[in-house]
Amino acid sequence: MKTPRFRRGSATILIVLFLLAGAAGIMGLKARTDKIVRTKIPGSSIIYIPSGKFLRYAAFGYRALAADAIYLWAIQYYTTPTIDDRFDHLDHIFAIINELDPRFQDPYEVGALIAIQDARNPPAAFAILDRGAANNPDQWVYPFNAGHIALMTLKDYPLAEKYFEQCMKIPGAPDFVERLRANAIFKKGDLKTSWETWLEIYNKAPDERTKKIASNHLYNIKAATDKEALEAAAGRYRERYGRLPADLETLARTGFLREVPTDLDGQAYVYDPAAGTVKTVISPWKR
Repeated sequence: MKTPRFRRGSATILIVLFLLAGAAGIMGLKARTDKIVRTKIPGSSIIYIPSGKFLRYAAFGYRALAADAIYLWAIQYYTTPTIDDRFDHLDHIFAIINELDPRFQDPYEVGALIAIQDARNPPAAFAILDRGAANNPDQWVYPFNAGHIALMTLKDYPLAEKYFEQCMKIPGAPDFVERLRANAIFKKGDLKTSWETWLEIYNKAPDERTKKIASNHLYNIKAATDKEALEAAAGRYRERYGRLPADLETLARTGFLREVPTDLDGQAYVYDPAAGTVKTVISPWKR
């Protein structure tokens, strides 16, 4: 008489029970290590977590389940304010989750959010989002979020331009990403490229609202370009004559300018002869 074998379903149940028991053991170990005085063993509650490459084999094919378990634990761990050094290995923990399940979307966004908002660690945020982009090249949200951090938090405009340009190449990326890239170019001081970029946006705008946005930016760029040229000419005038010009027309009459420019609406700029500075009549955002 042959010895009966376990059916496939029974074997699967046993493996799941084994994994759950292992997870319970890890959670128990976490609970015990969390009680250790933090000043004596910093980061003691996560030193037992191996690399994602190892866990991929240890999960017996249940990598997604293991990723879910570690992700849920990570959310609890990083929202526990009494663990002072909880952010020390943040990128390592989320790298484990990403290794186990590269297409698991939430950990990339949540991990980057924790890194930038709570840990104040931009390099970790970029590392997590870069992994998201590498593992999910069809998802525009990762370079977009990275660009937003670079633009709004770090004020690193060249980096923001790079991420937004990467985002624009992914099918499905929203139209406003191109405008964010154009704004980053302006912020970094490349007025020529910024003008060309916004002019292209204006010319291909699908609606009046987009045209208005582009028009306002073009106004701002021309005003900044003219301000730079006018104030530089006033500075050269002072170097030669020892005083600032009384008005902008003097710069044209004396050859420091070919002509006095006007803003995009044809209005003259306001010149301060005491300081040699130039400004527009109205804010471009109120046009």
